[in-house]
Amino acid sequence: MSDPKPAQTPSTIFPCLTYDDALGAIEWLGNAFGFTQRLVVMASDYGGPEGMVMHSELQLGDGVVMVSSPRPEEDRLAPAAGGATHSLSVYVPDPDAHYARAKEHGVEITRELQSEDYGARGYMAKDCEGHVWYFGDYRPGSWWGGETDRG
Repeated sequence: MSDPKPAQTPSTIFPCLTYDDALGAIEWLGNAFGFTQRLVVMASDYGGPEGMVMHSELQLGDGVVMVSSPRPEEDRLAPAAGGATHSLSVYVPDPDAHYARAKEHGVEITRELQSEDYGARGYMAKDCEGHVWYFGDYRPGSWWGGETDRG
């Protein structure tokens, strides 16, 4: 288990993703997309199965996603067969550099890097177990002049 009291994040929404190989996904997300580990809680630390991730927090910029292993008593939260039912949108200040990193790590790009009509620039990709991600310099509200501060 890593530091039990990581710095708080100003975000108010924290996506929770399950992976069949959560430890592998944590490493993959760090290598391919640049996430850093804030916290990893293993079930074995509490008498549970070896290799099962009970909870983790991964940070990119000021955003956090939580990654865990599937639990037998819960429905699997991974993408549905036949296509994703959701995607995650992540702000990155330099989409071109982020895209280059992802390509360097062999990430499956589902929509190439492009500039949008509303001024944003980004790309879409699948992770190691099929979750769909958009990485770009778009922040909600920025294209129409809405409030974007997290005050």
